[in-house]
Amino acid sequence: MEIQTCPECGTKNRVNESVASTRQAVCGKCGATLSAGTDGKPQVVTDATFAQEVVAASAAFPILVDAWAEWCGPCRMIAPVLDQLAAESNGRYRIAKLNVDENPLTSQQFGIRSIPTMLIFKNGNLVDQLVGALPKQVIAAKLQTHLR
Repeated sequence: MEIQTCPECGTKNRVNESVASTRQAVCGKCGATLSAGTDGKPQVVTDATFAQEVVAASAAFPILVDAWAEWCGPCRMIAPVLDQLAAESNGRYRIAKLNVDENPLTSQQFGIRSIPTMLIFKNGNLVDQLVGALPKQVIAAKLQTHLR
């Protein structure tokens, strides 16, 4: 069981990870949506969860989606950088990971033709795109420009 703090009322909620992977978790006190990925780690998203966990959730804070694949060397190079950014986010933004080999619909929808590609969503819209294994400072600066 994972403990997630409600972004609306601050209540700590126990969330069963296996159940949360198929259904959206909600706060037991106020009913607000609890988003995965609040533990300082990148959140894994799929074709099935993308609309809810990225597009809808980006109304609360910017979300950077890393489009990657296991066989991609540059993707493996920036993975630790994105882990660091997720750990440093303090709830200001979220980092999500989308495996393009396992999720072709979302990859096609956003025209991902080379990886790594990082998409930044804010208020339900794609607002920026970064392509390639970029330094941490460049990624952090782009995220900073989209914070409220």
